[in-house]
Amino acid sequence: MQYHKPRMRKVRILATLGPASDTPEMIEKLFRAGADAFRVNMSHGEQADKVQLIANIRALEKSYNRPTTILVDLQGPKLRVGTFADDKVELHTGHNFRLDTDKTPGDAHRVYLPHPEIFAALEIGARLLLDDGKLVLRVTEIGPDHINTKVEVGGMLSNRKGLNVPDVVIPIAALTEKDRSDLAFALEQGVDWIAMSFVQRPEDVAEGKKLIGNKAALLAKIEKPAAIGRLEEILELADGVMVARGDLGVELPPEQVPPLQKKIVSTARRMGKPVVVATQMLESMIFSPSPTRAEVSDVATAIYDGADAVMLSAETAAGAWPIEAVSIMDRIAQQVEGDPDFFKRIHFTETPADGTTADALAEASGRIVDTVETSAIVCFTSSGSTARRISRERPAVPLLVLTASQSTARRLGLLWGAFAVRTKDIGSFEEMVAKGKRMALRYHLGVAGGRIIIMAGVPFGTPGSTNVLHIVRLTGDELKGH
Repeated sequence: MQYHKPRMRKVRILATLGPASDTPEMIEKLFRAGADAFRVNMSHGEQADKVQLIANIRALEKSYNRPTTILVDLQGPKLRVGTFADDKVELHTGHNFRLDTDKTPGDAHRVYLPHPEIFAALEIGARLLLDDGKLVLRVTEIGPDHINTKVEVGGMLSNRKGLNVPDVVIPIAALTEKDRSDLAFALEQGVDWIAMSFVQRPEDVAEGKKLIGNKAALLAKIEKPAAIGRLEEILELADGVMVARGDLGVELPPEQVPPLQKKIVSTARRMGKPVVVATQMLESMIFSPSPTRAEVSDVATAIYDGADAVMLSAETAAGAWPIEAVSIMDRIAQQVEGDPDFFKRIHFTETPADGTTADALAEASGRIVDTVETSAIVCFTSSGSTARRISRERPAVPLLVLTASQSTARRLGLLWGAFAVRTKDIGSFEEMVAKGKRMALRYHLGVAGGRIIIMAGVPFGTPGSTNVLHIVRLTGDELKGH
């Protein structure tokens, strides 16, 4: 059996698969270029098409003897206007425009709006954004069957274009019937993470968690302004969050998105939940073999902020240069993490420990690494909570996570700095030390004479019982006879 050295890069790269990258050969090339986890987008294609795609990702486990991580992204509700008699119209700035319950094809004065819940939720003065924010309407009057607006930013509007309502909470469930079907399919396929769209309230996350149970982890996509006001409540329930900057940028002025990104990342880090920064990170690479300098700086900023993962969307799913996009993102990350000031910068965000033994030991491990020369932290975990606690401290050395749970090992693919290995359970303190030392040597995370930190919980195999921190020195002959 081969024991491949883990990537020393801390931040994770999440690559979206699509027509440009869905073959076994391309998936392997993306993995070799630096992709740590793969996103399957349920907004495109049919469930039947995803079965082989998921199998192709899982095939990497046998080839490389390491867990794979699969995130399925649910589409969520899509608000759209109806159709027009001539397929499209031009809305002129300053003119009036009506949205109503009449299914008759629209014209330059009105159009059908097939979402009755919006009528009840809207308030006078609220904005309606059409076609990804290209057109802006301001609500002037609301009736039971119509919404009168004034066009603030005009333009061409065609059939079934999207509608965004940024100023109010829309009483729409975050999960549509399609989402529920896709969720059941994803769980059946044994995926590791479910990304939930259109999250506005903690109740949306609670509904998703109830349906998922313990079969996968839930990643809440923060793409609605309403979610920002209840961010901590959402994070309490979710297993992680995604900064979905594309939709946030439609519903908010663009200048508000960067500080919100920092707020979401720092809040998630403080609460010990993985955070993914997504959308348009290397957008120009859909068509170009190299990114713009601004895009490189954007990716670097997310890494300096301490995000757990950065995501590629159309760049790898449908772009002309998917492998190059992953490779360049990998190189950006390595360069940033090689900056002598990198660890000072990511520790600008304070991550105070909770009042538990496990948190105290995780915080101590980070301090020990800064004080005593060590090559790795090795932690034994069944649920992954110990690994998440240590990762929250953003230690300067690799985190080798040993677990008997395949699902835990796979889910940790989105966790900053963690390299998970599935292995047999341990039964005693001596076995813990011996296995920790062997695994550090096998995965080239230690050398003879060097020290590692080992963390675990006694009694072994009890989730959430982390109460042991042990520093050991490697002799270099621990693998003899094994």
